[in-house]
Amino acid sequence: MTASHTTQDAATGPGPLHLAVAIDRTGAPDAYTADGYAESALLAERGALDFVTLGDSFARSGPDALAVAARIAPRTGRIGLVPTVTTTHTEPFHVQAAVATLDWVSHGRAGWTLDVSTTEAEARLFGRRRAAPRETLWQEAGEVADVAARLWDSWEDDAEIRDVATGRFIDRDKLHYADFEGRSFSVRGPSIVPRPPQGHPVRVVDATAPQARETAARHADVALVRAASAERAAVARAELRGLAARFGRDPRTLLVFAALDVDLGGGEQAAEPGHGGGPLPTAEGPAYRGGPVDLAELIADWHRAGAVDGFHLTPAEPRRDLERLVNGTVALLQHRGLFRTFYPGSTLREHLGLARPANRYAALTGESA
Repeated sequence: MTASHTTQDAATGPGPLHLAVAIDRTGAPDAYTADGYAESALLAERGALDFVTLGDSFARSGPDALAVAARIAPRTGRIGLVPTVTTTHTEPFHVQAAVATLDWVSHGRAGWTLDVSTTEAEARLFGRRRAAPRETLWQEAGEVADVAARLWDSWEDDAEIRDVATGRFIDRDKLHYADFEGRSFSVRGPSIVPRPPQGHPVRVVDATAPQARETAARHADVALVRAASAERAAVARAELRGLAARFGRDPRTLLVFAALDVDLGGGEQAAEPGHGGGPLPTAEGPAYRGGPVDLAELIADWHRAGAVDGFHLTPAEPRRDLERLVNGTVALLQHRGLFRTFYPGSTLREHLGLARPANRYAALTGESA
């Protein structure tokens, strides 16, 4: 797979800065409205952010993230939509079809954050099997990511004929079987959804936990790392890219984002003591508390140093902090020429500078022809 490399290179310095934000909402049921999610996504889009994420888990109540993303897709025009989809207790065939459908609905702006379910309480919701160790679950998640890509490729791009005169809708010679055999499941294929507009919707993995790093290095387009300093982020980035190279990938096709919780309740005040030089570690992960200006300085410093390719930011207070982030931090970065003011293309892969993957089965057919 080739890519238009936009990440840091020793000869050219840091590549373009990438920014993403979580638009999760918490509170009473009336907080979970399509209008509310769409409002947040549109605000992020106004700042030309790469994508928004929507968290999800079987361990808590709330709307289905994938369904929310599909609901707000027609109301947005450019921003990427990346819901969390759990690979544990779900059917890989159905998961890939749902993510592919989101890519079609959004005209090529879909992504997918892979996650796993680790508790016995979550397992009881399904009653199919017991909880398993994280290492086992992340190995399974890697297999789901693998089979998803194979199923997305199971339709060649021109498999649909739509010839009314002959009554032929599909060229069956351009449909392929995945014939995947994994440790815990097998999938034959082909998919029931045509190949997505992006070829492969973008795959995101939080690679902070050791058990998730191999899956991120093998399969992720974007890996998230939680680090409280630029130095630690740089080490994590180098390790992930080194693993990707060992697995036969071009490491430049793996973007690494620092994941930070941000509390901008201080308005334009300076960062809280201890935050001026970087975020503070907390039980939930690194957290920054201060003003939008200091946050812009932190982002610029980390990126300029080559520690990360971008940032994934989770607002402490969704409405307040997202507005301050876009109108303050992002606007300042744009004013300084450090972040784009418009989208370079229409798909999420284009935002991230990642090429559309070639179809593995079409390539094999071409070689044998």
